[in-house]
Amino acid sequence: MGRLSTAGRRHRRLVLKAAAAAGIAQIGAPFIIKARGEVPIKFGLDDPLTGTYAELGKNEQMGCEYAIDQINARGGILGRPVQLIVEDSTSADTGAAVQKARKLIERDKVDFLLGNVNSAMALAIGQVSNELKTLHIVTGGHTDAVTGKDCHWNVFRVCNTTRMETNSVSKVLFDRYGKKWFFITPDYAFGHTLQLGFEASLKKFGGVEAGAALAPLGTTDYSSYLIKAQAADPDVILFLTAGQDAVNSLKQAVQFGLNKRFHIAGAQQELEVLEGLPPDARIGTWVFEWYWDQPNVPHVAEYVAGIRKKAGRVPTARHWFGHVAVNSVALVANQEKTLDAVKLARALEGFKLPPDVGLMPDTPFYRAGNHQLMPDLYVGHAVAQGPRPDDLFHVDQLVKGIDAALPVSETGCRLTWA
Repeated sequence: MGRLSTAGRRHRRLVLKAAAAAGIAQIGAPFIIKARGEVPIKFGLDDPLTGTYAELGKNEQMGCEYAIDQINARGGILGRPVQLIVEDSTSADTGAAVQKARKLIERDKVDFLLGNVNSAMALAIGQVSNELKTLHIVTGGHTDAVTGKDCHWNVFRVCNTTRMETNSVSKVLFDRYGKKWFFITPDYAFGHTLQLGFEASLKKFGGVEAGAALAPLGTTDYSSYLIKAQAADPDVILFLTAGQDAVNSLKQAVQFGLNKRFHIAGAQQELEVLEGLPPDARIGTWVFEWYWDQPNVPHVAEYVAGIRKKAGRVPTARHWFGHVAVNSVALVANQEKTLDAVKLARALEGFKLPPDVGLMPDTPFYRAGNHQLMPDLYVGHAVAQGPRPDDLFHVDQLVKGIDAALPVSETGCRLTWA
């Protein structure tokens, strides 16, 4: 089953130690429950804690833990305490992620499965959760197929599809920066479908693909790909990398001076990446999936303060993914008064997130036809240094998810119920 990192083993020991001390396995503050000694309701998080996507996975975990703290303080789920069990999927070993999913469901007996950041892993563990008839919320794996051709009745997704990401930003790039695009693409499911989405936009608008470079996950030296991009002489270089790969590729692009000749852009961008870049590399046009600076949106300030108190930093979209995933299940379970996976999946179809969970101007909801959350998307540009610490992105335009998403009929999703 793949070895955990030292940090991962330490985390698991701490969780088990806390469980023994409390008499139940819990994460978070003390909670109020209707009956002492109740068997806890278990969430299993299968997410990267090591490798390229480690920071993203850890922030999703933090978002889950914060949500569980709040849920337990309110009485848990069906009057029972809630527990989070975490496994390190790694960032690149899909086999390990599958083994961890099976362990969580079959040995740890989790009631619900969460994860993964890596799109290939999200697809693979979705097959496991479907086989084992376990309700599964994909937190941060974006590739279209999760809620497209490989959709399942038991799988719902919080983060956007790659096509939602590309559709929300393509017209801006085409109109403002030019019609000739070059792609630097991570060579796995996430990167492939992002590039396909942008290529569909180019075809629609009458643009030109100048070329593409496929880079393996975990690449540290992007020089050969950047030289290829420069030689293609595009109007826009689209960086489709994520996590530490995005940090490395953008930092090296600035070292090569590509930002002085070409517009730098992409689709999904993360606060974690911008924080990991030197100020001069915080450049380009991007899409954020949630942003912490929303002064006119109810409950956002309280959420930011809560995460800041727990984590010592402002929340990112990854914290929000974990927050939404756990709360979605808790809310619908308490509403339906059951843990039955089929009944809860039926109830989640069309389910609207309340304002203190959605935390955005429009009300996010799970689309019934393919179980994809329809949130707002934040299109804007990175800034070297904002007016406040951690304010490294300027939102230029808000796009409704339902407007950016393909119709269900074009996603390839055909739900078959258990």
